[in-house]
Amino acid sequence: MKYDIIIIGAGVIGTSIAYNLIPYDVSVLLLDKNNDVAMGSTRANSAIVHAGFDPKPGTLMAKLNVEGCALYEELCKNLSVPYKRCGSVVLAFSDEEKALLDELLDRGNKNGVPDLKILDQNEIRKLEPCVSEEALAALYAPSAGIVSPWELCLAQAEVFVKNGGTFIGESEVTSITKNEDGSDAKFTVTTNNGAFEADTVILACGLRSDKVHEFVAEADFKIVPTRGEYFLLDKCEAAKANTVIFQCPNKDGKGILVSPTVHGNLICGPTAEVLEGDPEDTATTAKMLAVVKEKAMKSVKNISWRDNIRNFSGVRANTNIDDFIIREIPDNKGIFEAAGIKSPGLASSPAIGRYMVGLLKEGGVSLPEKNGGYDMTRKTVHFRYMSNEERAELVKKDPAYGRIVCRCEGVTEGEIRDAINSPIPPKSLDAVKRRAGTGMGRCQGGFCGPRIVQMLLAKQGEDASPLSILQDRNGSNLFTSRDEEVES
Repeated sequence: MKYDIIIIGAGVIGTSIAYNLIPYDVSVLLLDKNNDVAMGSTRANSAIVHAGFDPKPGTLMAKLNVEGCALYEELCKNLSVPYKRCGSVVLAFSDEEKALLDELLDRGNKNGVPDLKILDQNEIRKLEPCVSEEALAALYAPSAGIVSPWELCLAQAEVFVKNGGTFIGESEVTSITKNEDGSDAKFTVTTNNGAFEADTVILACGLRSDKVHEFVAEADFKIVPTRGEYFLLDKCEAAKANTVIFQCPNKDGKGILVSPTVHGNLICGPTAEVLEGDPEDTATTAKMLAVVKEKAMKSVKNISWRDNIRNFSGVRANTNIDDFIIREIPDNKGIFEAAGIKSPGLASSPAIGRYMVGLLKEGGVSLPEKNGGYDMTRKTVHFRYMSNEERAELVKKDPAYGRIVCRCEGVTEGEIRDAINSPIPPKSLDAVKRRAGTGMGRCQGGFCGPRIVQMLLAKQGEDASPLSILQDRNGSNLFTSRDEEVES
């Protein structure tokens, strides 16, 4: 099958590029090796929209961070994605760190971050009553925010598909070859699920960026997989932080943060552990979680760890280069890449999508504009956020929205049905969770899980088997045998 453009990687970067190509009259294929979008770093990170004071002035990272942050509010409104501009503070606990705040302030001003301010102890307490009394000063960035990264990624992908784009999962790229002159397409992208042709290829491969680059040319950068572990605490702990609370950054990153989430929880983490083995190892360890506890309590001392509802980890694609790598690959006309998109990659992603479209145009890629006929918005039902009047009106139209299935999060049968019937249908319980918010509360799916399994089976038809239902990735089957098979 031939396309004008193939994008490899359906994380928040790949989907942002796909989303920003919607206004152009080109055929686009979005490929991913997993059975869903948002299955890599996008689904397991701090979910912070950084203001942009940390990147070195003059870098592409600094430019795209500030631009991306400014785009978030309108983008998330258009896509019905949870987002809150809550601001952030960087705490200083010594005179040395106070001097570092001045450096960050100067850097932020050079990067164009709006309304930065150094707070004294009294101002910190007014903003964050639970912050440690040992904090001497803080850098306040009101433009910072929090978002649901997997929902943003899904929304961009769904709108892309609704506007004629194609998503194919479970397709791991095994080679990229240049076709002979006179062929219908310049490149062939071969996967374990078939081969696809295109005149332009965009690599947005996250942790595999250097490996996929090697299919085209020798990589001039190296991905350094860095695992970060987290605590996700119950909503009763959310009041411990009004803003994103950072400590002063160091060589390992932005340190351990304490932050609210858009879903009303409290998140603490991440650590920074370079992985020597499996670059996608998302295990959690007692050792690293103890580090999170110790360092988080330096910022907020009265965190109730007994109210933790989940530990998780994510792996970020750090590199040996202190900037984003977004370019047309040298000596490989028609092949572009967005690599090394480490923090603040999520914050920068809306701007990265736009920037890549600009690079395509500069590289001579034909991008004729559509004459209307497309819609860059998405509307979804979030029953738990609606007023009682709105709920009553909705239930009157469709009683399925009046039946609560996930009691912890207040998610209705109607919302789960919508998720199952979405433009990119879920293939697992966790895929439903990412779309509808089920299983994210105190019981972690213990109550709603069986009902969602029933709904997934009903969608698959009469011949569907429970043995096919996945928890998450391929191979994570919930059921391994039937009762009668065990008894026999």
